This record gives sequence, structure tokens and C-alpha cells, in this order.
Amino acid sequence: MDDKRPKINHYDDGTASVLRKGVMYTELRFYQRSDVLYQLTRVFCQRFLKQYGDRTVDQMVQAARSTKQNIVEGSSDGQTSMEIELKLLGVARGSNKELLEDYQDYIKRMGYTEWFGKNPRYKAMLDFCRKHSQYEDYKDLLPKMNDEEMANMAICLCHQVDAALNKYIERKDREFTTEGGIRERMTAARLDQRATQKEIIERQAQEIAGLKQEITRLRAQLDQRDG
Repeated sequence: MDDKRPKINHYDDGTASVLRKGVMYTELRFYQRSDVLYQLTRVFCQRFLKQYGDRTVDQMVQAARSTKQNIVEGSSDGQTSMEIELKLLGVARGSNKELLEDYQDYIKRMGYTEWFGKNPRYKAMLDFCRKHSQYEDYKDLLPKMNDEEMANMAICLCHQVDAALNKYIERKDREFTTEGGIRERMTAARLDQRATQKEIIERQAQEIAGLKQEITRLRAQLDQRDG
């Protein structure tokens, strides 16, 4: 079942590597949105949650930070261990859900409406969040928003991060099922290296055999000339 063996990367000199190809987490849109959520949450808490005390603020900021940081750590550790990557991505998803719940609780506590469906404000916000995933696109907008608007935007971003993380985790799970973890990669890398060394030895043997034939031919020509 060669098609199910891990895909092995190689160094410039051809040596097989047990490391998986690194992921540029900064290019993942759900990571970018998690960073927006973290920055948005800090601003939201500073402006609107002072009356609820440090515990609520700390919990929300920590949940937002945990989402972002576990995506970073999972992407980094994923080069050596897909098991750890899946675990950390799962933690990130759990933290994001916790943050979502905090914002929904705030909406209910304040008597606001959570925007969804055909709500015209929801559609405009959803379109903006779908098209923008960098904090640079949000930072000038946040000071102009009230708490209802910011909370609903955070809820929208939480849903988008959750959906993207869920699909990403599923893809990684499928990769793990078919390719295995670090032990399988180590075995595959060794087999790949042995196969490469065998090819090199066989090629060198062919080259030596060719050189021997050439030497024999040249000696025959010299013998003919001497005779």
C-alpha cells in the first residue's frame, strides 16, 4: 500500500527527513481571524467590561489568547507530531467556543439582539468579516463601534474561526489516519533513505561496469596498434 505511506521530504543533499512540511500559520485565515478576535476582545473588555471585574475580563482575554496561541503551537509542533498538533488545535477550538459563549452571554445580559439570518446589520457585518481577516482592516473601525456592534462582530468571527478550524482538524485527522504519526514517518524515512542508497550503489556499480568495458576496449585498441 505504497500510496498510504507518509510523504517524505528531503534535504538539499537528498537525505530523507522525518519532519513534515512546515505550515505557515500566519497565512491561515482562521489564525488571522483569531488574532483579530484577540485584539478586538482586549479593546472590548477595556471599554465595556470594567464594571464586571477582572475575573470576567481575564477569562475572555485568556480564551481569545488561548485560541490564537494554540493554533501557533499546534502548527509548529505539527512538524514532528501530528498527534500533538491535533490536540492543540482541539484546545484552540474549545477556547474559541468559550469566548463565543462569553460574548453571547453579554448580549443576553445587556438585552441586546444577536444578529443573524435576514437581519440587514448581520448581512453587512458578515460580508465584511468574510472579506477581511487582518487586524489592520479592523483597528480603525473598532473605536467607532458600540458594545452591541463589537459583541456581534466577535460572535461572527468566532463562528468563522470555529467552522474553519473544524474543517482543518478533519483534514489533519484524515492525514493522520492514512499516513500515521512520527513512528510511521521515521520508518518511511529510513526505507526511503535505504532505497536511495541502494539506487546510488546500483548506479555506481553500473558506472564501474561501464568504465571496465571502456578500459577493456581501449586496451584492445592498444594491443592492435602494438601488433
